[in-house]
Amino acid sequence: MAGELTAETTELLQQLIRNACVNDGTPDSGDERRNADLLQTYLEGAGLEVQRFTSRGDRTSIVARIEGTDPTAPKVCLMGHTDVVPVSPAGWHNDPFGGEVLTNTDGVDEVWGRGAVDMLNITSSMAVAVRAMATSGFRPKGDLIYFGVADEEAGGVFGAKWMLDEHWDALACDYVLTEMGGWSVNGPTGHRVGISVGEKGIAWRRIRVTGTPGHGSMPFGADNALLTAAEVVRRIGAYRPKAHIDEIFRAQIAASSFDDDTRAALLDPARVWAMLETLPVPEARRLHACAHTTFSPNVLHGGTKTNVIPDTVDIDVDIRTVPGTTADDVNAHLREALGDDLLARVEVSAIFNDESSISPMGNPMWDAMTRQLHAVYPTAEWLPELIVGATDARFFREKGVVSYGTGLFSPGVTMADFAARFHGHDERVDVASLGLCTDYWTGIVTDLLG
Repeated sequence: MAGELTAETTELLQQLIRNACVNDGTPDSGDERRNADLLQTYLEGAGLEVQRFTSRGDRTSIVARIEGTDPTAPKVCLMGHTDVVPVSPAGWHNDPFGGEVLTNTDGVDEVWGRGAVDMLNITSSMAVAVRAMATSGFRPKGDLIYFGVADEEAGGVFGAKWMLDEHWDALACDYVLTEMGGWSVNGPTGHRVGISVGEKGIAWRRIRVTGTPGHGSMPFGADNALLTAAEVVRRIGAYRPKAHIDEIFRAQIAASSFDDDTRAALLDPARVWAMLETLPVPEARRLHACAHTTFSPNVLHGGTKTNVIPDTVDIDVDIRTVPGTTADDVNAHLREALGDDLLARVEVSAIFNDESSISPMGNPMWDAMTRQLHAVYPTAEWLPELIVGATDARFFREKGVVSYGTGLFSPGVTMADFAARFHGHDERVDVASLGLCTDYWTGIVTDLLG
């Protein structure tokens, strides 16, 4: 049966990839209706009733449910998003929307395509697990909910956020399982498997710089908003906020393969930045984001014509906050970064403001996940992680729902592999991991709700 489910998950993943539900961030992109149609047909084939919810245009999400027998039992939601980010085809060795199964140089079969890791692999394996349980006649104690959601890749405004604001009754639950986790870490603390228990906050800000328009042929002494904006960007780029060393970060460093001196420096707020500068950039980038509120000026709009000195320039800054950071703290960061002289010349407005969220560990769901982990990797333990980006789990945590980013992949899949394939070229996932994930969801649900 396990082999059959692996093949089924592989085929469903291939179809989801080929539907190319690309979300470029604009309100009417994504066209997740295509994957909603596919998943609805697939789940209805097991006799499940599927509800459709459309926030606008073709931004469709679906919900399927196996009703529980005990109204007091916990309700579990398996959530996978159906959209993917855009691609640069020239950087790929194979068709990014081909969904091909290819054998790598180590003889491992892999499914290639945008979304293979983020996160159509999870979306498909969850659907296969739910369908298999429905087909078997399984009746859980508490409701089992499958949620195929649109618009995760652009912040969830037309997906999870809209659903929880407008249709919470369709999704009310006690636990949510979603992306991202399941990779292996082997170090001084033994075999650990990553699990996301929380994520950083999002505090996107728009900094508007104003000046005085004039003729571009006479720039001397001009109040050029673009020149001021350049200094704003420079100061933000040079800003070094204090490190946030918490227990989650300490556990990551303890499980790493660094030598003792490096680990000690990474855990010292006074030395961590200097040590990061000595590490390979991919590793340093990830660890820096885990231990700091980060500031990345990513979009600049201004000017109207080559010969007109601009009087208005907008800078959009992607700010990701560590736990405990409030909107007032973000303002204080910007004040420190820009200085009073520049701050007086700009206007700061909020684009997005979600505080960091963390779910507790040590509950019935945690125990069920641990038993399933040990069924595959008997000596492994969880390695709690803080996601430095954002997922739809944050909306559920705001409702008080315990939410984990999890999964179970082949032991050769490392965090470095996982991170490199997210939004990168040549995204792919090994077929064996698809089977492990499908069995993992089935095992958790039957353990907790059986």
